[in-house]
Amino acid sequence: MNKKITIAKTAGFCFGVNRAVDMVYKAIAGGDKVVTLGPIIHNPDVVNDMKNKGVRVISSVSEAKPGEIVVIRSHGVPYSVIEELKARGLEYIDATCPFVSRIHKIVREKSAEGFTILIAGDCSHPEVKGIVGNALNEPFVFNDFADLKEIFEKNNNFIQKKVAIIAQTTYNNTLWGKCVEFIENNCEQPQIYNTICNATSDRQTEAAELAAKSDTMIVIGGKESSNTAKLCEICSEYCKCYHIENADELCGIDLSGSYSIGITAGASTPAYIIKEVQTLMSDNVKIMDEEFDFAKAVDESFKRIYTGNRVKGYITAVNDAEAIVDVGTKHTGYVPLSELTDNPALKPKDVVKVGDEVDLIVIKINDAEGIVTLSKKKVDAMVGFDKIVKAKDNGDILTGVVISVVKGGVIVTSEGARIFVPASQATLRRDDKLEELVNKEVQFKIIEVNEQRGRAVGSIKEVAKAQKNEAQAKFWESVNVGDTFKGQVKSITDFGVFVDLGGIDGMVHRTELSWTRIKHPSDVCKVGDVLEVYIKDLDKEKNRISLGYRKAEDNPWEIFKSKYNVDDVVKATVVSVTPFGAFAQIIPGIDGLIHISQIANQRVDKVADLLSVGQEVEAKITEIDAENQRISISMRALLPEEEVVETAETAEEAPVEE
Repeated sequence: MNKKITIAKTAGFCFGVNRAVDMVYKAIAGGDKVVTLGPIIHNPDVVNDMKNKGVRVISSVSEAKPGEIVVIRSHGVPYSVIEELKARGLEYIDATCPFVSRIHKIVREKSAEGFTILIAGDCSHPEVKGIVGNALNEPFVFNDFADLKEIFEKNNNFIQKKVAIIAQTTYNNTLWGKCVEFIENNCEQPQIYNTICNATSDRQTEAAELAAKSDTMIVIGGKESSNTAKLCEICSEYCKCYHIENADELCGIDLSGSYSIGITAGASTPAYIIKEVQTLMSDNVKIMDEEFDFAKAVDESFKRIYTGNRVKGYITAVNDAEAIVDVGTKHTGYVPLSELTDNPALKPKDVVKVGDEVDLIVIKINDAEGIVTLSKKKVDAMVGFDKIVKAKDNGDILTGVVISVVKGGVIVTSEGARIFVPASQATLRRDDKLEELVNKEVQFKIIEVNEQRGRAVGSIKEVAKAQKNEAQAKFWESVNVGDTFKGQVKSITDFGVFVDLGGIDGMVHRTELSWTRIKHPSDVCKVGDVLEVYIKDLDKEKNRISLGYRKAEDNPWEIFKSKYNVDDVVKATVVSVTPFGAFAQIIPGIDGLIHISQIANQRVDKVADLLSVGQEVEAKITEIDAENQRISISMRALLPEEEVVETAETAEEAPVEE
């Protein structure tokens, strides 16, 4: 039986490792004296090749010599190391994996906000040491579920509230899920950041699937490589597994009884080593002892992309400003928010999530920084426009969001495509402000398409008008005088307010807004308020609806009649003074007339001499005319008959004491 050898698709260098190695080789090619702060990656073959080309490996910044360029390896370092490099004036290249750099940023920000930081990972691993060194307070590191439980048992009093959890990029994905579930059940509102590299997750998943179908697994990678060790751990659950660093170690492995052999490799394993192992295991190929150009092998292990290319990528991280993408190149892929969506109300996490496969277009490549800028929005627009064309042909109603006001109308985004809506087609009323549509979801129809120019024109008005007509027809079928509604105030005029009853407007006259006098309808309500109204009158022919708002139980006359009778003594406040008397408010909305003859026992020539607006008086109710809603009250009725009101005339006649 012939042996079947299968290599995992994602075996070998991840782009973060590739980026770091590539930075070193470029520095060497430029004639620079290079030292790496620790082995650049956990692969002795690559490290030895660099040593042969003059690269020194140092363990601390103090070992660096003047004129040497210090390369920070892909695992990253504590922030204090960066400060030391700057303080000593040493030139350095930061080859930290972009995904690790993101973890550093999260840890710094969250620890500054007072969060307790939980780190899932191996505390002895350089990547984890670097993460710990970026926290502003002492974080907790757990390697497995047992460690996590112990942390909570010992620190339960303060760890439950503000907790942020991140993971080493190579952490076991299955174990991460178990730990997250525990934290969610034991913390009030934890902030969880899945920082496991997507390439790591894919590599672990593929390794498990391949191991389940194999007799033996060969896992290639450095003995110090954390992610390679995890691959071995996963594969060992399904079949025999051997961890080797290179093809030379195959000689000690007996594969005679294995007919289905799987090969995978850690993120620090160059493509040529994987090929070397595969070739040696093939019966019909002879291994040649040849020298490899490491830099070339590294570069060729990744696909190349160019500006304008349409590519597929996997979302590996999401923050408030962008999404980070693995597109299978040596670059770190970024999709800024502006290239994710046109909707200003959305954040990156509203558009994509970690693990999503997305179609993208390359809009900018920066080889010097190892960055590629991508656009999801442009792909969506291409796909969306095809749907727009079909919607025009079918007369479909589409849903979109108004993103901006432009000259002559508004721009609506829908299905990733932009649609121009002229001002005349944007609203039902000419006086409606277009600015009020921005960020609102609208329904519209496509009324014109130019496929050559990729442009479309839509109408919000057409859909709104149809919906209004439908709503009006249903309304008139069932409405009756006296029916009550809760409606939103749509507009306010000098004579009343218009209320939306559900697709059709009715008017509340200003006299129906309040039992008391008002200067303007805006004194009672504002646009957007919800009023409980009732149908007073209907005119179907003229499409007019009169609404009432005042409630009978709030009628001041009804309140007055229930509380007061003739001969009751009341305290009232003067609200106006006239030549024939004064009006005084008994309760809000109810005034009584104090006739000039009922102010005092004596003749009163001028009311203003005795009464003024705002003055509180005591009076007796002498008459209630309910039919005409008139009330007479008397101050005089409460005065003794012998009391005399002193006037200017009597004062002059008074004797003067000598």
